[in-house]
Amino acid sequence: MSVELDCRGLLCPLPVIKLARALPTVAIGDTVTVLADDPAAAVDIPAWCRMRSQDLVSAAENQYVIRRVS
Repeated sequence: MSVELDCRGLLCPLPVIKLARALPTVAIGDTVTVLADDPAAAVDIPAWCRMRSQDLVSAAENQYVIRRVS
């Protein structure tokens, strides 16, 4: 199962906060897709994934796919 979060129009840190709340709701190995058009998300979401040891599968055109590792 995967979850999609539409965070377009929201400024950081809101997309990261929504990601942090949603990730525990999916099973390990599943993904959360974040749609975010705030330019800061391009830095904040990958940094959050590194800090939380989660897998950033892709980051392109305001869409970020994160796989839950733990």
